[in-house]
Amino acid sequence: MFQQVLRGVASAAAENGYRVLVADTAEDPADEEKVALDARLRCDAVVLVSPRMPEATLRGLLPEIAPVVVVNRAPDGRTPTLGIDYADGIEQIVDHLARLGHRHLLYLAGPTSSASHGARLEALRVAAARREDLRLSEMPAGSSVDAGYAAAQDVLASRATAVVAYNDLVAFGLLARLNELGVAVPGDISITGFDDVELARFATPSLTTATVPQVELGRLAWQHLRRSAAGEGVDPTPPLIRPLLAVRASTGPVPPAVRMRRRTQPTTDRPGEPHVQSAPRWTTEGRSHVLSATVRSGPRPGAPLTLARYEPGDTIPPVHSPRPFLHPVHTAAGTALTQTSPVDHRHHYGVSVAVPVVNGTSYWGGRTFLRDEGPTLLPNHGRQVSTGVRVDDDGGTLVDDILWRDERDRPLLREDRRLRTAALPDERGWSLAWTSELRAEHGPLRFESPATNGRPGAGYGGLFWRLPSADVTTVLGEGLVGEEAVHGSRSPWLAFVQRREASTTTLLLVQGPGEERPWFVRVAEYVGAGPAIAWDAPVEVAAGDVLRAGLAAVVVDRALTQDELAALAVQVWA
Repeated sequence: MFQQVLRGVASAAAENGYRVLVADTAEDPADEEKVALDARLRCDAVVLVSPRMPEATLRGLLPEIAPVVVVNRAPDGRTPTLGIDYADGIEQIVDHLARLGHRHLLYLAGPTSSASHGARLEALRVAAARREDLRLSEMPAGSSVDAGYAAAQDVLASRATAVVAYNDLVAFGLLARLNELGVAVPGDISITGFDDVELARFATPSLTTATVPQVELGRLAWQHLRRSAAGEGVDPTPPLIRPLLAVRASTGPVPPAVRMRRRTQPTTDRPGEPHVQSAPRWTTEGRSHVLSATVRSGPRPGAPLTLARYEPGDTIPPVHSPRPFLHPVHTAAGTALTQTSPVDHRHHYGVSVAVPVVNGTSYWGGRTFLRDEGPTLLPNHGRQVSTGVRVDDDGGTLVDDILWRDERDRPLLREDRRLRTAALPDERGWSLAWTSELRAEHGPLRFESPATNGRPGAGYGGLFWRLPSADVTTVLGEGLVGEEAVHGSRSPWLAFVQRREASTTTLLLVQGPGEERPWFVRVAEYVGAGPAIAWDAPVEVAAGDVLRAGLAAVVVDRALTQDELAALAVQVWA
């Protein structure tokens, strides 16, 4: 994290003709005061990033080294101080883990002299106290990779189902040791970090963490320092910087064995499941777009309810074919119905338009299936780039203009994408209608799949929905039951009924009007489905023509019958 903050300070200072010198104390509080005083004798001003020194020492030092900006400590009302809203970031992490069914969290603590450790620990305690069924354990660790590595055996002995590491480095060490011990993440235990350092998305598995805009933090520090050095008025307590949760592959549902164990324990009566009260609406949140509504019953009537998040996808690793996607998607009761970058298929991202091959370019990610060779990793991964996302006037429809670029960054096609939402009047649920128009504005298009290149039954590609696992998953079609019956069928709709601890959900997927593409379905290996564009033969689109792909989803917190599914399937596109 320090390197990224330094990069932001240095680049911003250089624009004003200043150079930055670095003094490192190796996080030793005893050296900080002397080093800071010595540095100030050689420089015009000082930025203190996450100083560990005691509060009294820090407050006595600041007037001696002014002008100065402090990063990551409590403000004193006089010195410009930039801080992170750790409480908000921790709340997002705890809420994410709780929605996945975790009820025993373990905090791997940072250095006791660290102000950010203190803030994160306090936020964890507050978040746990607000949830009667959530247990929080605490374990000393540190701030390094070695600290996380050394803690692995004690972490397993705690029997916690999810770990909140002090920072990403501690999480890296824990992941490495768990991998050596043969412990599956997130199958056996979920891991989260904090900071989102550059390597977090390249960990194995990729790390769920709270993203702190570190480079921007450094640039803001310089802006305040420059104004302070010039004698201009500076707000000593600017607003806290809010982290954003980056959900990746290191977190998943609580292990099935834990869910089964809980069922044998007495439980208290639960309030009724929430119903969506207001019509779902899209709002902008940073670089993402959030679909939310309010609930009319359940434990918090009238409370805001996050149903889905639409991500730009530009931070997806290139080998996964970056693309905008929906994740997480939740039922009205808060059950997660999407999974992103799971261990079995790293290139699966919630709900997205993913095609194995378009004119030789992969928009699916991972390996490309070659005839007579099999799955082969090629440098052929393209990307889908949002060129303009907007929300319509009533907030019910999100519109995205997307340019598909090939592996050489040349434009291949343009997509008009619309996501329209609605509440179900008589159900505990909501609906979303996704339409994509793929326009061959840059020449003819050829859509292919592994099946068209010699792998029977593997005709996947198009609008694809990846779900998390459950205790029991049943897939249904029109008059069809089971993976073998639904896979390859041209049923107008498909439904997954999933049973988890104390909850049952139904996800109904309905093809667009006039579309009857074969369904690609998986249940045993993993849970996912989508109508296939190129099932057993390539699909050609002439220059100037349009290929349309639509998929509507109905999300309900109970099991629906075949008759109910068929009736909803007719209504959802109305």
